[in-house]
Amino acid sequence: MVHFAKIDNGTVTQVIAVSNENAPTEEAGQAFIASLGIAGEWKQTSYNTYRKYEATVNNDVERIETSRTYVGSFHSLGGTPFRGQYAGIGDTYDADLDEFVTPAVESAPE
Repeated sequence: MVHFAKIDNGTVTQVIAVSNENAPTEEAGQAFIASLGIAGEWKQTSYNTYRKYEATVNNDVERIETSRTYVGSFHSLGGTPFRGQYAGIGDTYDADLDEFVTPAVESAPE
């Protein structure tokens, strides 16, 4: 199966699967989706691509802070990572990087 993410105003709003037979290339998959009458901008995404982060802990006397540092994109089967990570609903598509990105979550106020 090949997965495609629908992009609305830079945000992923839907992810669908298309058979390999109907999507041997991204362009063929986009044409197949359009032939079904499903409008919109569709970008292929890889279920096997993910972003890896390293956690950093700062043990301050008054509070403990954790943060994470992006170390790269990886393919779970050892292949070439594709578009940064698998697209999820609510992720954004960065056209300049040609990658899907999960928006940062702000910490709750203390």
